Amino acid sequence: MSVPVPPSPDGVLTGTSDSLEAGEPTPGLSDASPDEGLIEDFAAEDKAVGQLVGGLLSHYLPDLQRSKQALQELTQNQVVLLDTLEQEISKFKECHSMLDINALFTEAKHYHAKLVNIRKEMLMLHEKTSKLKKRALKLQQKRQREELEREQQREKEFEREKQLTAKPAKRT
Repeated sequence: MSVPVPPSPDGVLTGTSDSLEAGEPTPGLSDASPDEGLIEDFAAEDKAVGQLVGGLLSHYLPDLQRSKQALQELTQNQVVLLDTLEQEISKFKECHSMLDINALFTEAKHYHAKLVNIRKEMLMLHEKTSKLKKRALKLQQKRQREELEREQQREKEFEREKQLTAKPAKRT
């Protein structure tokens, strides 16, 4: 019975264990140069490689083309989604700016109301100061009249006292 020998570390089968004796060369392997059958092997290998490549391509190419088409569709969808997202972002920014504008208008109303109140207060103060000036003028005029009347009263009293004082008679 022949039992195959496990492969050598370099991967070359050396034959069966029955047929070989120690020191015998491996049958089928010649002592010839390793380059002798190389051209024939290359032609056979090229044909085999071509057939393998053709088989692989025919097997995987339809799936790869479908995957490529699916990726192109996904890419186009992503572009559409990005454009839509940019539009939504711009709408959001507009809404946000509208909120800012509304806040500014609210603040403007608040300050306008303050200005109206300040104007009312200024008009009221102007009226009060005008009234106070008129009153002060009237009081000053009244004081001057009273002072003038007192001065005239003093002069009258002085004249009266002068007339009441005894005058020496003239001797002739």
